[in-house]
Amino acid sequence: MDGSVASAGFDVARVRKDFPILSTTHRGKPLVFLDSGASAQKPRAVIEAMKEMMETAYANVHRGAYHLSEQATEAYEAARRAAARFLNAADEREIVLTGTGSTQAINLVAHSFGRGVLKPGQAVLVSEMEHHANLVPWQMLRDAHGVELRICRVTDAGELDMADLEAKLADGKVGLVSIAHMSNVLGTVVPARRIVDLAHAHGARVMFDGSQGAVHRKVDVQALGCDFYVFTAHKLYGPTGLGILYGRMEVLEQMPPFLGGGDMITEVTLERSLFAGPPLRFEAGTPPIIEAIGLHAAIDYVEAIGMEAIEAHERSLVDHAMKRLGNIDGVTLLGRAQDRGGVFAFSLDNAHSHDLATLLDRAGICVRSGRHCAEPLHARFGVESTCRASFGLYTTHEEVDYLAEAVTKAREFFA
Repeated sequence: MDGSVASAGFDVARVRKDFPILSTTHRGKPLVFLDSGASAQKPRAVIEAMKEMMETAYANVHRGAYHLSEQATEAYEAARRAAARFLNAADEREIVLTGTGSTQAINLVAHSFGRGVLKPGQAVLVSEMEHHANLVPWQMLRDAHGVELRICRVTDAGELDMADLEAKLADGKVGLVSIAHMSNVLGTVVPARRIVDLAHAHGARVMFDGSQGAVHRKVDVQALGCDFYVFTAHKLYGPTGLGILYGRMEVLEQMPPFLGGGDMITEVTLERSLFAGPPLRFEAGTPPIIEAIGLHAAIDYVEAIGMEAIEAHERSLVDHAMKRLGNIDGVTLLGRAQDRGGVFAFSLDNAHSHDLATLLDRAGICVRSGRHCAEPLHARFGVESTCRASFGLYTTHEEVDYLAEAVTKAREFFA
């Protein structure tokens, strides 16, 4: 299962040696981990960086006048700078570090921008392909604040219906477009710059949920021109419990705080509080310090390999998977987008996705089954549930072949 070199300059066999868990067995067989879209495995560099922080340099940040706290604060702020570099933000203050991943980052925007900037009667535009984290907060905002929620259609090929998106922007009432940069089910990569241009032309701000996009594609928020971009550390080979929100400074400065507490204020009396500027305004309480150190290590790790090299490797994997799985009788692939990343969903005739995933698990293969926190998308395609294989930079062509062979055997079992 060591794999082969997928493209010039990318040695997947060498990369795999950086991930301790990939040398283990699962149910007595070599581990084939094809659920990186849910949470990616961690390289030794991330594990060691977090361990070293806990053993040698841990203290609370932004609070202590002693040297250890100053060291921890510098390390924490260095992680912010790394995230700014990773997204090519114009200013490190445009990076807000949140808890729980993209979910809290999106909720922050829904609360602070949604309630603090959007007016009742304005609209938020999302799509049928959204993860629940980029749908439920907007439903809550609609119910509490009187904002309209509009839904852009997805085509039969699994691509964003750009004509429908433009039509839903036409009346100028949309205040925010919030769209997945890359679908966590279909692997579809949306035409991000075109979306920004259309939205801005109609007076709307734009946020991309980059939970998958930032993992599989190089992201430049200045080139995209978006107003918000979110991603999560644990899908980028970093730790859980940390989300990253990029917000254009001029927009962040308009937004009230999301949470109240320590470290997000400049002055507090019993009568009132004065709030800090971005990003601290949005980072109440003790932040995920150790997790930020892990994020920094993860960013350094993928940048050393090169996002372009990672993308090329994953494109090769997806093309190979589409051919191998697409040629198996009884297998249906969900969506056929022209531009897609390392995620795809599939079903097998006569087999429930949970049963198929259980059978694959016995072969040492980890895939996700169900609706993948995207129930409306499954309803759009008229399917109850699917299995999903999602690739990481450590996935090999041999693992895709092994998956195809296991699905072929499962088809015989369920026939």
